[in-house]
Amino acid sequence: MLHLLYKEFRLSIHPLFFLILLCGTLLLIPQWVFFVAMMYLLFIAVPNIFITGKAQNDLVFSVMLPVRKRDVVKSRILSIAILQILQILVAVPFAILNIKLYQAENFLLDPNFSFFGFVFAMYAVHNVVFFPLFYKTGYKIGIPSMAGIAAAVLFATTVEFAILFVPALKVLDGFGHLAPQLWLLSAGILFFVIINMVAYRISARRFTNIDL
Repeated sequence: MLHLLYKEFRLSIHPLFFLILLCGTLLLIPQWVFFVAMMYLLFIAVPNIFITGKAQNDLVFSVMLPVRKRDVVKSRILSIAILQILQILVAVPFAILNIKLYQAENFLLDPNFSFFGFVFAMYAVHNVVFFPLFYKTGYKIGIPSMAGIAAAVLFATTVEFAILFVPALKVLDGFGHLAPQLWLLSAGILFFVIINMVAYRISARRFTNIDL
């Protein structure tokens, strides 16, 4: 598995895609929809990684290696999940800078612990839609990508409106309710792990049943 992950980051994922992680700096923009900054990875990097792989017959090459097809799926899902975690880690310092610089609450969700918990959940929702749809064929990228992005956008929109209009959820916004926000962050991380495992199981089962 480590060798497959090494292949992903050395051969399959072009170094330029790591520049997308710099979109985390967009959390410095005041009074903005911060979810958008975290979605550029889904808008640009993830689809293009798969498009580039398709052009280079990366999937065909991978299944010709002395590894199981399910391990090929696992390495790709892990590599994308690692990119998503890195995106969050890059964004955290700029979220802190936002809070220190402006010292004012955002009209929508603030870049607090709750926000990053929701970002973990948003990435999980994208993955559980995108990966099973892609590995159903192993080559169709357009519909899986659009469906995954649509699911992530719908999730983020629902979160923003729920916190805006449901009084009980106001504790997840701002910076004055640390306990529920830390709980939400923990729940988001757990959700990210579990849902990615579900995405892997469904994707691996589908991919093993197709003939490339």
